[in-house]
Amino acid sequence: MNQLNQIDQVKKIKNEITRFVMIYKFALDEMETKLDILKEEFEAFHDYSPIEHTKARLKSPESILKKLYRKGHPISLSNIKKHIKDIAGLRITCSFISDIYKVSEMLQKQSDIKVLEVKDYIENPKPNGYKSLHLIVEVPVFLSDGTEHVCVEVQIRTIAMDFWASLEHKIFYKYNKDVPEHMLKELKSAADTANHLDLKMERLHHDIKEIKDMQELQEDPRKLVIRDQQYMLPTAFLEMIDQAADRFIMDSDKDK
Repeated sequence: MNQLNQIDQVKKIKNEITRFVMIYKFALDEMETKLDILKEEFEAFHDYSPIEHTKARLKSPESILKKLYRKGHPISLSNIKKHIKDIAGLRITCSFISDIYKVSEMLQKQSDIKVLEVKDYIENPKPNGYKSLHLIVEVPVFLSDGTEHVCVEVQIRTIAMDFWASLEHKIFYKYNKDVPEHMLKELKSAADTANHLDLKMERLHHDIKEIKDMQELQEDPRKLVIRDQQYMLPTAFLEMIDQAADRFIMDSDKDK
């Protein structure tokens, strides 16, 4: 092989690797866009969003190769795509446990997302106390020469669950996974405390929502709030809506 052919071969390999990595980045971009839309919709129509914040990450090449080696597969891009499903990871943090399932349901209902696997570590926590809802989803990435279907691991958890998991990870890293037994018990106790806090905040959230719903019934129906901006709808506009609703009901009754 002459030098020119070697350069072309190296360039081809480099382009293949770059494309491989980029499609996972694009898949994360797609998912983050979907979540941004849902978050903005909820903030506009439901006063608050179940999505507190998101964090995306791509697995490092070293981690990918180590995992492929542990699974006993030869190193190739096709084997990586086939056997490693968490190259692209997205963590969604919610305020309340009920929000976790709400966000999961909204994502699963989207027609271009295919759910491959669901692991519910909230209903069935890990022995160490870890809680989170894990989804493996397949997302279409539209490129100039076709469509790639890319796997993304989605982890959805509350702020308390995320706080505990972050500290647990740091402790295990510090002790190189050889954590003393008494600290493991303390970590499990801390996980139970975090769960108690989640349940208590969920009850408070429900009670406050009931109070707010009652207050809204007493508000001026002409008031409209969009992105913290308050508008007053003309009375004539509300009358027009009422008339349209009445006509719709009458037409529906005729069709019965």
